[in-house]
Amino acid sequence: MFRPKQGVYFRMMSRKTGKTDRKEERSVAFPQNFLDELIARSDIVDVVGSYVQLTRKGSNLFGLCPFHSEKTGSFSVSPDKQIYYCFGCKRGGGVVNFIMEEENLTFPDAVRFLAKRAGMEVPEEDGDREAGRRRQRLLDLNRDAARFYYQTLQSPQGEGVRDYLQKRRITRATAVKFGMGASPDAWDALLLAMTKKGYTKSELLEAGLVVQNKNGGLYDKFRNRLMLPVIDTRGDVVAFGSRVLDKSEPKYMNSSETPVYSKRRVLYGLNLAKKTKRPNIILCEGNLDIVTLHQAGFDNAVASMGTALTVEQTRLLSRFTKELVLCYDNDNAGKIATERALQILNNSEFTVRVLQLPRRLVDGEYVKQDADDFIKFQGADAFERLLTGSENGTEFRMAQIAGKYDLGDDQSRVAYCEEVSRLLATLTNPVEREIYTVRAAESAKITPEAMKLEVQHALRRRQSQENRAALRKELNPAAQLQPKERAFRYENMRSARAEEGILRLLVLDAALFGDQPPLNQREFSSPLLGKAFSLLWQAREEGRPVSVAALAGQLDQEEMNHITAVCQQPESVHNARQALADYINVVKTEAEKRAGNAVDPLLAATEKYKNKKGTGGKQHG
Repeated sequence: MFRPKQGVYFRMMSRKTGKTDRKEERSVAFPQNFLDELIARSDIVDVVGSYVQLTRKGSNLFGLCPFHSEKTGSFSVSPDKQIYYCFGCKRGGGVVNFIMEEENLTFPDAVRFLAKRAGMEVPEEDGDREAGRRRQRLLDLNRDAARFYYQTLQSPQGEGVRDYLQKRRITRATAVKFGMGASPDAWDALLLAMTKKGYTKSELLEAGLVVQNKNGGLYDKFRNRLMLPVIDTRGDVVAFGSRVLDKSEPKYMNSSETPVYSKRRVLYGLNLAKKTKRPNIILCEGNLDIVTLHQAGFDNAVASMGTALTVEQTRLLSRFTKELVLCYDNDNAGKIATERALQILNNSEFTVRVLQLPRRLVDGEYVKQDADDFIKFQGADAFERLLTGSENGTEFRMAQIAGKYDLGDDQSRVAYCEEVSRLLATLTNPVEREIYTVRAAESAKITPEAMKLEVQHALRRRQSQENRAALRKELNPAAQLQPKERAFRYENMRSARAEEGILRLLVLDAALFGDQPPLNQREFSSPLLGKAFSLLWQAREEGRPVSVAALAGQLDQEEMNHITAVCQQPESVHNARQALADYINVVKTEAEKRAGNAVDPLLAATEKYKNKKGTGGKQHG
């Protein structure tokens, strides 16, 4: 039987992949009785309800998922089971997992967060203290580095950066507001300053503030640059952005990812924009665009950290606004970034608009301009007018399609109608679809009736494709039952379904089981289900709550997602003892078959299905 040592241990996650890295795995323990009390005091409805507006439907509560963008609430909370689960993005777990995901915290930090909320003192063990100390040291180092850069900006060494800021028309007040600084034109200025403060070279390396050469020597990563500290919504300096003062390369240089910084989860300027009185948030490309916009009175502007908009960033934005304005550069890269953002935000709870900055005439040629250029040359009032008249996402995409065709040519008009009808067929609101169908007809210079017929054809084609996909999935006997994550795919479907039932019954009513475990972990065909059963059984033996929530820290988030998906499914209490006996019998029978290398009939049926003509052999699920 799988038995962890006393206390709950968590896995350090890989900084590169976000998944468990065995090389970085460390064990840190909290006393189990403390964790049980913490979970008991942290009712999931109360905790989740402080982030998500929940509405009761039957025995569960539902709301808009905080982890992905959606318009219809698919996020459920079970007061009885003390778990959450999203039927859309398939995330799930207990109250600790929710805080880990929502606040972007490690397991120990999430425990500390909840303990503070519940008014409980955390019994810190050596491992816990070390993990917390390590994270805090990096945050302290970033803060002190930001102060060093800020002081350098005020010193004679910062004259070049001050001149650059003046050239960019950035005032001293704005520079102070954003905590701007200057990195000296030296190889080891920061290195020497921070080591004098007591920080180690390994800490400077881990924070990404210094670089190691081939000979093992260290030197400052940022030299002779304008420094822009990246501050998260909690007020911590987590990283730095920078810009050169001349035309050398690289023009922009940002911090690499560290244990306290993930560029997918941070937006530059959001620490300030979250306080805006404006009804929306403007999303731009560059950090200096944000600085200029804030200085011009648009204190609702933020920028992604050198990447296209991510799902994690939309979750973060959803805490502060329901309306986004995309203001990327008016070039090919900017249009691609806008389209990607619109795809992520499609069918989300956000109202999305697109602000396209017009090109500027320079020496007889029209050149692209970013928000910074526009404010400097056209002014804040002109930007306000553009902001007020910005297009919504559908209008932008229709304009992009129209721009691809010569609408004075008959063949091009036909091609335009075909492409734009496919876009309009994706609109779920019939009124919205009707309005844009008429506009598309006007652009193509055809009757609204003709355009409406084309859109209806596209709708039927789309529906037909969805129906065929659903049918293929329905006909495939195993695909629809398989876990989403390939790492957890079942090798023996019949046994796995019975194993799922055993887990649900154990969580539902542990008294159904005898004193001894009815199965050992080796008899489970699914390693994950076997592991979860062993952990839950251990809790039962120790007289602790047998709950999915208590598995936080013992399973990683992907494992928790799947176990929660299993346990949130209904399991009848009617004739539960007979159902349990049947489940156990199936698992034992299938274990014996596997020992004799027998073939799972459901998987065999799947292989037969794949070989049939017209299916393409594609598995779904």
